[in-house]
Amino acid sequence: QVQLVESGGGLVQAGGSVRLSCTASGTFFSITTMGWYRQPPGKQRELVARRTTDGSTVYANSVKGRSTISRDNAKNTVNLQIDSLKPEDTAVYFCYASLAQSAHWGQGTQVSVSS
Repeated sequence: QVQLVESGGGLVQAGGSVRLSCTASGTFFSITTMGWYRQPPGKQRELVARRTTDGSTVYANSVKGRSTISRDNAKNTVNLQIDSLKPEDTAVYFCYASLAQSAHWGQGTQVSVSS
């Protein structure tokens, strides 16, 4: 079993920054990919950024150039910082972790960007 606990988020003004953190705990061998997805109001869940164990990263076009994902493999943590926030970044952000044969999600943390 893998548990993902997220922190960060909240209400932020447009142009500001947000930093999200996620820690994985439980009994598992290794996590291959950790990352963040988000679900804007009334829309489907979408990838924000993900990072593999070897450091390969993928960013959504919507956040590319103004976000950074970092990961500590030894501590099983992943962080996401998004700068120059826009109202369209408003969403519930979910931490994600994939293992060899399973995928796991956090409960989500709300990020609201006011204009």
